[in-house]
Amino acid sequence: MARKQLTSVERKRNQEAADWLLRNRETAQTDTEKAAFRRWHDDPENGRIYKAAETLLGDASLAIQSDSGLRDLKIKPTNKVTAVVSSAVAVMALGSLFFMFDGPMRLRADLISAAGEMPLMTLEDGSKIQLNASSAVAFDYDFNRRIVRLLRGQAFFEVAADAHRPFSVETKNTRVTALGTAFDVRAGDTETDVTVTQHAVVVEPRNGSQQHVEVNEGEQVSWSAATGIGPARKIDSDTALAWRRGQLSVDNAPLSYVAEEIGRHFSGRIVIASNALANRRVSGTLSVNDTDAALSFLRTALNVQTYKIGPLIMIRD
Repeated sequence: MARKQLTSVERKRNQEAADWLLRNRETAQTDTEKAAFRRWHDDPENGRIYKAAETLLGDASLAIQSDSGLRDLKIKPTNKVTAVVSSAVAVMALGSLFFMFDGPMRLRADLISAAGEMPLMTLEDGSKIQLNASSAVAFDYDFNRRIVRLLRGQAFFEVAADAHRPFSVETKNTRVTALGTAFDVRAGDTETDVTVTQHAVVVEPRNGSQQHVEVNEGEQVSWSAATGIGPARKIDSDTALAWRRGQLSVDNAPLSYVAEEIGRHFSGRIVIASNALANRRVSGTLSVNDTDAALSFLRTALNVQTYKIGPLIMIRD
């Protein structure tokens, strides 16, 4: 969902609120820590954001009420040690729920998509962005620059011209600067892919290296920790952007990559039983927004077994 654009100060305040929220649910804190929290919370804006963070955690806790097994579970401490352990377990459970409900990301992002959502948004400068499922971005605009931070996932950009304010997309490891263009950025678990559909971009690592590459229309470039930025290569842009139609087209791609893309549209976790299986190669076109159909494709293409148990999908030989 779209929200008011956050400033760097607001984003820092949100992160502090999330940190304090979890720390305050620890079973023991020193007087110094308690005093530090009171000083921080006395700021009206800090207090407001902390209350919002508490609301997020409260929303997550409601999940327990909808699960009869969790709702009816009783912990009966038999001694002081057990009571302390039970309290610690409760704290960890609340923290887990906060992360499960994407609390930290919801506090950092200006636009976020859930599993199966692919929202389209027009930015204040007229540029357009579409998020893939399970993705998030934050905007950092001022008089001199336009920066979009891809916090997670994948996004397609159509950039409005502004000669006085360069437009860049930053991932954890790379910076992509538009040269008047439309392009796609995918931040995967171990690599970043940049695909250009109009004009050109410059891609560079964010580690201070002078390495950079210009990527032109109809080309793609990839970054990985092992190899850095590779050379630009020709690519079928329509195939690379099939995700915008709810599809995934792959040619000799590892199963790990395919599972990651299916997982964007699944509200749970996909686990591959072994590294050898994760590296198995697959080709074809599948519908990633239909999890059952995508799993059926994998069973046929790779002769694997898939097991779905609640929020977990297991893939094995």
